[in-house]
Amino acid sequence: MPDSSASPTEAPVLEVEEAGLSFGPRSLWTGLNLTVQPGEFIAVLGANGTGKTSLLRAILGLQPLTAGAVRVCGEPATRGNRRIGYIPQQRLFPPETPLRGRDLVGLGVDGHRFGLALSGRARRRRVDELLEQVGASACADKPLGLLSGGEQQRLRAAQALASDPSLLLCDEPLLSLDMAHQQAVSALINEQTERGCAVVFVTHEINPIIEHVDRVLYLAEGAFTIGAPDEVLRSEVLTRLYGSPVDVVRVGQRIIVAGAHDAPHHVEEGRL
Repeated sequence: MPDSSASPTEAPVLEVEEAGLSFGPRSLWTGLNLTVQPGEFIAVLGANGTGKTSLLRAILGLQPLTAGAVRVCGEPATRGNRRIGYIPQQRLFPPETPLRGRDLVGLGVDGHRFGLALSGRARRRRVDELLEQVGASACADKPLGLLSGGEQQRLRAAQALASDPSLLLCDEPLLSLDMAHQQAVSALINEQTERGCAVVFVTHEINPIIEHVDRVLYLAEGAFTIGAPDEVLRSEVLTRLYGSPVDVVRVGQRIIVAGAHDAPHHVEEGRL
């Protein structure tokens, strides 16, 4: 959650201004405006094919927009921006992968360097600090292929945090994780907001992160809506967005969304 003591005039970490993205005749979204402040946690929701990952790629400078602009810390989005940390979608390393946990994190420390690397002692100290920060010190010298999905995601988080980013982009980081690991990785990512890092978190499942989310950006049918979770995750709002009946039901602390099965990109029951 954003620090309530932060200055209201503090510069935003991310600005998406009148952004549009099309592939041929198909428009994913147009006129998208989003301003993200330091320490803010934004969840990006929507069915497959609505441009969630494409939005992250645009912020990373990897996907040209059809219209509009993206700025990170006041500068145009460009490739290799060290102000951005990125946790990609979960893909398990093959069991035979020889790379160790500390090797993966080390790539985040100096893998971008073309000149002299950090000294061995300084590099090891920085890698150990990052491993401790994400609770993965026990994984330091273990082969990646022998680690669980949750352990691997902790290491990816450590790699993403190596540059002390101002903005952390997360692309479905909870996929293939059990509930315990989902909660642990979600809490770990949310911890970064406490030091002022903004988080943009793409997901299909809101429930593991709902307690951390400040605002939701919901993409659907070439349109979008932005607001606090209780403002966006409502039957009338999503029905209007999809143009088809969508029911939002709250069961205890969980949110269940069920969409009309005849909608072109209906919301899967129990998922967002």
